[in-house]
Amino acid sequence: MNLLFSPPSLEDFARLLKAWRFWLLVALIGAVIGAVIYYVLPPPYRARATVLVDFNLEEAWPKDTERQQFYYLERESRKLEEIAWSDSVLQVVAQSNDLTISELRDKKLILSQPAEGGWHFYAEDQDRKLAAAIASTWSQAFKDQASAKIGQSDGLNSFIQIDVTQSAGLPIARSVSLGIHLLTGALVFMILVAFGVLFFHKSK
Repeated sequence: MNLLFSPPSLEDFARLLKAWRFWLLVALIGAVIGAVIYYVLPPPYRARATVLVDFNLEEAWPKDTERQQFYYLERESRKLEEIAWSDSVLQVVAQSNDLTISELRDKKLILSQPAEGGWHFYAEDQDRKLAAAIASTWSQAFKDQASAKIGQSDGLNSFIQIDVTQSAGLPIARSVSLGIHLLTGALVFMILVAFGVLFFHKSK
């Protein structure tokens, strides 16, 4: 047991570093394992729709400080984010794609948005067509619901403009690329082999 858990020496590390052919082989085997996992258990497809949100800062706050503009952006962005995840918006998406709201909330939807500019609506599914349909429907439902609240006393600032800029022919790709699987497989297998050589081989 003492040999098993004793720390490796500098000679052990030097020996490992010199065996570069061995590590190339280990990395190759790990990459092959990563590729097999990718094709046997492929990650879901991810589609992206885009909505342009323009807060029109110059018109909304023409004479105020940058700090006030910052709070304005933060407040209105938070409202818009709440709309994107609201039951009313997700209900439209669910009904259009024969899903439930709980299914949509279960890691199918991802919202990536800056304070101002393009808001990206991602949808993931093993069916690439369904992923595209969900993302497109979500972006359009968000635009419709948010536009209806612009100018209302308890809604969004009247200077905000919202337009769907990309809802057809959406870019679709696997949520995790093959390259990431290859790299991860190589690194993980190399770490496991190194651990085995440094710690377990000494007990023999």
